[in-house]
Amino acid sequence: MDAKKFIEESREMILSKLHGKGILACSGGQDSTLLSLIAAPIKNIEIIFVDTGLLRLNEVDRVKSLFEKFGVKYKLIDAKKIFLDNLKGVVDPETKRKIIGKTFIDVFKKEAETFGATYLLQGTIAPDWIESGGASRDTIKSHHNVGGLPADLGFELIEPLRDLYKDEVREVSRYFGLPDVMPFPGPGLAIRIIGEVTEHKLEILKQATDILERSVNERYSGEKPWQYFCVLLPVKTTGVHGDQRTYGETIAIRMIDTLDGMTGTFSRPDWELISDISVNITDEVPEINRVVYDITDKPPATIEWE
Repeated sequence: MDAKKFIEESREMILSKLHGKGILACSGGQDSTLLSLIAAPIKNIEIIFVDTGLLRLNEVDRVKSLFEKFGVKYKLIDAKKIFLDNLKGVVDPETKRKIIGKTFIDVFKKEAETFGATYLLQGTIAPDWIESGGASRDTIKSHHNVGGLPADLGFELIEPLRDLYKDEVREVSRYFGLPDVMPFPGPGLAIRIIGEVTEHKLEILKQATDILERSVNERYSGEKPWQYFCVLLPVKTTGVHGDQRTYGETIAIRMIDTLDGMTGTFSRPDWELISDISVNITDEVPEINRVVYDITDKPPATIEWE
């Protein structure tokens, strides 16, 4: 695709639809960060980055550094408490996604009252609305920015990336000099915790995820998998630490290769690396005593577990 032409056409599209002020929802991931760079020169748009409490370890600092590097003006909103409060006791993944989508909108509405915005710009891409269902399509999972949106949205939507797939997003990103950012779902770690989301579970998953990502980034030979992450399972098993019995948490590692995010195959890394990751996770995160590896393609599985 012609990245320069796409950027120009996207800016024209935004200007043609924006008849007032708009809020741009940025998670710090590849899609919304790209949209932020596209929309940055346009007046009357406020870029909002929400700290949901569901982000990875040091994610907020990474996003802040990235925005500062590219000169993107933004506002950081700390909404950790409201997201965790709203997710309390929730187990069903579809319910989680819809609660997160509505909570995002509640945060944006509050900010819109101050800024005077009536438009919402989102980095929605093709897999988001395809998997969210509608028309004759089955709902695979309700993406928080599509199927997770409340009926009484209160904004007019502007989505310039709507027809792009992940490979195209990365192509346009490279035109800006924006580094490839490993895909990270809008609902964050909430959909990588199977079952209820709690602060304690989030802390365990953040530590395990950090160990996995650091290990892959430092030691992976060849091209890295398209996406790699940990999932905290609702399963405790018996184990041994030293000569003491443990009854600990189970982490699943997921590594997958794909072009557009619509289909994918599980990665086949060096087993010595997987072994080292397992040892490091169980050594450094005392709550975990078992690590398993996901060897399922998409389909039949989706990339994320929820």
